[in-house]
Amino acid sequence: MSECTHDCSTCASNCASRQEPQDLKEKLNDLSEVKKVIGVVSGKGGVGKSLVTSLLATAMKRRDYQVGVLDADVTGPSIPKTFGIKGRAQGDENGLYPIASATGVKVMSVNLLLENDSDPVVWRGPVIAGIVKQFWSDVVWGDVDFMFVDMPPGTGDVPLTVFQSLPVDGIIVVTSPQELVGMIVEKAVKMAELLDVPVLGIVENMSYFECPDCHGKHSIFGESRVEETAKKFGVDTVSRIPINPKLAAACDKGAIELFEGDWLDNIADKLEKI
Repeated sequence: MSECTHDCSTCASNCASRQEPQDLKEKLNDLSEVKKVIGVVSGKGGVGKSLVTSLLATAMKRRDYQVGVLDADVTGPSIPKTFGIKGRAQGDENGLYPIASATGVKVMSVNLLLENDSDPVVWRGPVIAGIVKQFWSDVVWGDVDFMFVDMPPGTGDVPLTVFQSLPVDGIIVVTSPQELVGMIVEKAVKMAELLDVPVLGIVENMSYFECPDCHGKHSIFGESRVEETAKKFGVDTVSRIPINPKLAAACDKGAIELFEGDWLDNIADKLEKI
């Protein structure tokens, strides 16, 4: 018999000291009730993950749900800016309080804790992961129907922390048309599968440009492969967001809640059914 390593996950023996897998889920703040947690992920940066998070949060708020956004992209937080939220989050003995947007979307981000929102966050992975868990356990969210978690790109410490520490009901994967990005999206989808988290939909950002004169659609970044990728992994909900200067301007002005467009309606319908 080999020597016991005390790691029951690698051992097939059924000995008396065998332990059940440890539950790593963090306890939600006592003054909060969050019904559904939706992660928004991408395999790489720059594909519009925070844009999609903001659009989905706005879409669900328009459907009269209570919505929160947990900005887990600690080193590159952009959610407060897209919603036009300024100032610093306040707290008391009960915990920290998120700041609400103009329409009532509750937001917590590291940028709401910094003295200047342009100050860099130069922290190592374990510290960043700890902050994300505290945003769940130490923030007084109140009643939230849908909590969107804007995750950093890739499959590293923070996405793993979110999947293991929060009760994630499903993820939305964000991509762009380039073939290289499609390959990296597969990594994000496979990570979700390994951790038994369902993929609710795939959103292809910058999918095409629609000419304002002839209304023809042009594939600036190459032909879309999002349907092919979705079919490969059995994902039945796909959305495509066009290149739209008005969306970029809305983010820059903190006015994302004023956007007009039905590109994500099918994703919102899917979220209502889970």
